[in-house]
Amino acid sequence: MQTLCATGIRVSELPYITVEAVERGRTTVRCKGKNRVILLPKRLREELQLYVFQNQVQCGPVFVTRYGNPLNRSNIWREMKQLCVAAGVSEQKVFPHNLRHLFARSFYLLDKDIAKLADILGHSSIDTTRIYIISSGEEHQKKLDCMDLVL
Repeated sequence: MQTLCATGIRVSELPYITVEAVERGRTTVRCKGKNRVILLPKRLREELQLYVFQNQVQCGPVFVTRYGNPLNRSNIWREMKQLCVAAGVSEQKVFPHNLRHLFARSFYLLDKDIAKLADILGHSSIDTTRIYIISSGEEHQKKLDCMDLVL
């Protein structure tokens, strides 16, 4: 889950996180007929290197089931549900794709560059990217209240 959140990849792209990618610090994801480079943050790489060592993963996908198959959406969803129960959070509010949204909002807040974010997320249209960073009415209200344009 940390890998999904720290990179902004889709759950379906998780098999691209391989031992070799961890060593290089990047991987190329092929999705929807396009290629994009996924950079692995330094701290994530360190955690993944430790995970690979502890789990004796020699090559290929870092995250596999006990039968050697790459983790998929249902595996991640099951783990997230268990965390929801432990944290007392409603399971209906948590989905693996939420981690991609968290990544997008966090990245966007750094320099407010929607074009860079679209590239990182692999979107060909900025309109698609806007969905990830839309502010709520409550956020708009707070900003309007701070403007002090009424005397």
